[in-house]
This record gives sequence, C-alpha cells and structure tokens, in this order.
Amino acid sequence: MNKQEKGLEIENLKKRLVNAQLLILAEYKGIKVSDFNSLRRKLREKNSLIKVVKNRLAKLALKGTPMDILESHFKGTTAVASTDADPTGPAKVITDFLKDNEQIKFKAAYMNGELLSQAQITALAKLPSREELIANLLGSMMAPARNWVSVLAQIPRQLVNVLAAVRDQKEKVG
Repeated sequence: MNKQEKGLEIENLKKRLVNAQLLILAEYKGIKVSDFNSLRRKLREKNSLIKVVKNRLAKLALKGTPMDILESHFKGTTAVASTDADPTGPAKVITDFLKDNEQIKFKAAYMNGELLSQAQITALAKLPSREELIANLLGSMMAPARNWVSVLAQIPRQLVNVLAAVRDQKEKVG
C-alpha cells in the first residue's frame, strides 16, 4: 500500500468511525473464514459492517476525534463492527456470535462519547429495536381511542340484546 492509498484508507476509516452510532472492537484471532463471513452477513442484515483494520491506520484515523480513547485497544488482531443505524441490531448479533464462538473476543465498544463494557453491550442487545419501541409507543397512544370506540359500540350492542330478550319473552308469553 503506497502513501496515497494509506491516506485514502485513513480518511475512509475516519468517516466511518465518526459517523458510527456504535463501534465494537473485537479480537478475531483463530476464527474460521466461513464463521467470519457468516458474522459479516448477519451484521449486513442489520445495516452494519465489520472490517479488519490495521492498528496503525486506525490509530491515525482516531487522532483528533472524540474516539481517540479507543487508541489503546488497537493491539493485536482487530476487527471493527460499526453501524450508523440502530445500535441494538449489531449489539445483538455480536453478543450472540460471542456466545457461539470462543475464538472471537470482545475488546471495547464506543457509543455517544463513552467506552462501553461487554456487560453494557449485552444490556444494549437485550433492548428492543427502535422500530419495536416506536410500535409499542403507537400502540399505547392508540389504546385510549380504541377503548373509547369499544365503549361506544357496546351501547347499541346492549340495546339489541335487551330488545332480543324482550322479543323472546313476548314470544314465550304470546
């Protein structure tokens, strides 16, 4: 890689890191290529990417950004998972993948200016996605209107039931 290509790679990496809602750093030593590609596919489904990075280039990309606190974690083999969408998706994928594959090890995570531990990523993975939260909110907002319509519909239903009972009673008598 020549100097111009390195500069371009650093700029691309910096854009990706700065725009990310969530970054997860992992050590991938000893993982099978097929397993890593499987992880890559699962992350892509959640609008996320994972990329093996050169530590030196990543450190240069982090310089002068709020994420420079991650610099000490770029040692050994490093893969960076990132998303500029909902952070719960990649957290769920990575957490599940870590359970099934002991070769990959969690290094660090970064979200909203803070370093996150593996326990915090696991907690994030347990949260519902943004779409699920919006659906729950809309359901809660619609409940009073739905209940009101149900109450209003009950009044004519009860009237019909009373009239049917009166009719049945008159048929028995007459």
